[in-house]
Amino acid sequence: MKLVVAVVRPDKINDVLESLFRAEVRGLSISRIHGHGGETEQVETYRGTTVKMELSEKVRLEIGVSDHFVEPTVKAIIEGARTGEVGDGKIFVLPLEKVYRIRTGEEDRAAVTPVNVLAGKA
Repeated sequence: MKLVVAVVRPDKINDVLESLFRAEVRGLSISRIHGHGGETEQVETYRGTTVKMELSEKVRLEIGVSDHFVEPTVKAIIEGARTGEVGDGKIFVLPLEKVYRIRTGEEDRAAVTPVNVLAGKA
């Protein structure tokens, strides 16, 4: 299991969500954040001291997936988020040690698999 964390432009979030939906990736968390990456920063000099690092508004997605869903998830995010300009964002894939579904007590793969997928296989 992996935790896919993506930081993308706020104006691309709908495109990313549509792309994830088409890839059948379900279950995610979204947060508004501010950050700084490769965007051109605005620097000012005040009394001989260089100051100010401009923080950009971004959106952070966190998606717990089974190993076989990592590649489709990453591809879907890239498809929806890419503009080709600096500041498109980053995707981090982290190991996920344990997952529990609170409602049912399911663990690991069963906990990151959408409920409707499990129902269809029963």
